[in-house]
Parts: sequence; structure tokens; C-alpha cells
Amino acid sequence: MSAKLSGIGMTSQRTRVRMVERLRSQGIKDEVVLDAMASVPRHIFVDEALATRAYEDCSLPIGFGQTISNPQTVARMTELLRGGRPLGKVLEIGTGCGYQTAVLARLAQEVYSVERIAPLLMKARGHLRELRAANIKVKHADGSIGLEELGPFDGIIMTAAATHVPEALLPQLAVGGRMVFPIGTGEQRLCLIEHTAEEYRQTTLEAVKFVPLLPGLA
Repeated sequence: MSAKLSGIGMTSQRTRVRMVERLRSQGIKDEVVLDAMASVPRHIFVDEALATRAYEDCSLPIGFGQTISNPQTVARMTELLRGGRPLGKVLEIGTGCGYQTAVLARLAQEVYSVERIAPLLMKARGHLRELRAANIKVKHADGSIGLEELGPFDGIIMTAAATHVPEALLPQLAVGGRMVFPIGTGEQRLCLIEHTAEEYRQTTLEAVKFVPLLPGLA
């Protein structure tokens, strides 16, 4: 592993271990998710000036009015998506800087990620290329309509807040699959949708804060 990937000081593996210990204390129980969080060098996904803050319990700006979510939120959404089971094919709506994508790549056989902001996607591609993850495909596309041609997916995760359940994504969720996303305008909450053989079961969970889901390309 290169010096940049392994990190030193506040970006070192030891700092990642401390982050994982904090995530455990915050209630993250899925050890598979915690292992993934420990293995991904979060500091390469933020600007160099912010690298020493990469493992703090906070979100950070990544440009273009977007943020990288705090580690607890990434771990919590990933834990909900996994639901204690192996993941085959996953769709991520909102590549952002690529950090959540990289965590998912440690847990799923295939990760398809879409981002509407072209220059942000270019940066994310660069970060992900450094990790040499062969099971990630990223695309410049409107995430609000998903990737119907590649579904169904075992999991769908959305990293921008919807005002309502995105109906276009429901048919892209396989039976037995889970979709996790923030919902709401003023107050936002995590929403979990489970696709059973009979229905789409919706559960509303804790409060979160995300940028809004926007349609179209930028």
C-alpha cells in the first residue's frame, strides 16, 4: 500500500481503528461493516487540507455544495442496507466523493453508483482508481430514476434527501432487497424499505441531515 493510502499521523491505520471503536460505542454492531470502515482510507476522499479531519465524527465539504457524510451515518446506512446478509448487486444514488462507494465495494459483489454532478464524478473516479476496486461501475446519470436496465438490485442506497419515496426505484429493488435513504424537507429521517414477497415495508428511523435529491444532470 502506498504511503498516501496507508496514511501517517492523523490519517494512519491507528486513527481508523479509533474511528471504528467510536462507531461501536455509537451503536454500530455489524462487524462486517466495521471491518469495511477500518479498511477504507477515508482521508484520500477529502481535500488534502482536510485530510487530518477525515476520521472525526463530522461531515466535511467536498466541493460543488456537497459533503462527505460523517462516519457514523455511513456506517449506520451501510448496516441497514446489509441487514446482516451478504450483498450481491448494489445501486448507490449519489457517488459524491466516492467514500460510501468504496465501503460498499468491500461488502457487495457489484456496486453501481450514479452521480449527477460531472466534475464531482471525475474526482470520485480518481479516488476509486487509487483503491483499484474492480467491482465498481460509476455513471454520470440522474439518480432519481435509478438504473432500470441493470436492476433488480439487492440493495439501493441514496445519499441525498428525497421529499417522498422515490417510486421509480421501487421496481428496481429485488424481492428480499433493502433500500435506505433520507427523507424529508425540514426535518429529515432515515427511511428503510424492505421488499418482501407481498409488499414494500417502510420503516422510519433516526434524524439525519443530507443535501436534497435533485433531478437532472449538472
